[in-house]
Amino acid sequence: MIFLLLFLSVLLPSAVHAGGNEVIDSYSEAKHLLYSAVYADRRVTLYCGAKFDQNRTITLPPDFIVAAHEDRARRAETEHIVAAENFGRAFVEWREGAQQCVDVQGRAFKGRKCAETNAEFRFMEADLHNLAPAIGAVNAARKNYRFDMVPDGPVWGSCAMRLSGRKAEPPDGAKGFVARTHLYFAEAYPSRYRLSRAQRQLFETWDRQFPPDAWECERERRIAEVQGNRNDVTVRRCR
Repeated sequence: MIFLLLFLSVLLPSAVHAGGNEVIDSYSEAKHLLYSAVYADRRVTLYCGAKFDQNRTITLPPDFIVAAHEDRARRAETEHIVAAENFGRAFVEWREGAQQCVDVQGRAFKGRKCAETNAEFRFMEADLHNLAPAIGAVNAARKNYRFDMVPDGPVWGSCAMRLSGRKAEPPDGAKGFVARTHLYFAEAYPSRYRLSRAQRQLFETWDRQFPPDAWECERERRIAEVQGNRNDVTVRRCR
């Protein structure tokens, strides 16, 4: 079914719609499509601009400092811009578990694994508009921290990604992209993800200050072709 819908979305441009992902319901499939259909000829990580090869092995930028998670520093990993936990907690399966969430030993579990039994969560988790390559060590350190201004946070050497007090501030080159992704997610999934007034004001400011470049517009076009829905926030800015 997934491949049929992907085929139709390419043949029928009119099928591309606003709203959320309704095609890809597997995170593993989304990761495969991200690298094979979206970033195949643009192997560069989001926050730090690090290049990686077809095996997702990273060439670290000069003077990049690995403060932690050194074992993941040379691997491109798939980053949820809106962290999975930050929308996952809208699902009872994540917070409390569910009747079907029992392992082979009969023990109940909750969290992301249980949330993945809910089709709506799987579509959100696999939304390509919310996924981008990142240096594994940065992905690990960012965790589920919300994006905000972090004026005194340490940086990763030549990569100006700041993390402090459970907040993350991306480099200027990624702020507009991060903002438009959050604004899109709030538009596409209003019953499951909402921005606070302060977050919306911040992201609207970043959206204005850091307009999309040619690659961000091309990325949006490729994802809309594959997934069948637009990020209308980015589309409006690319016009």
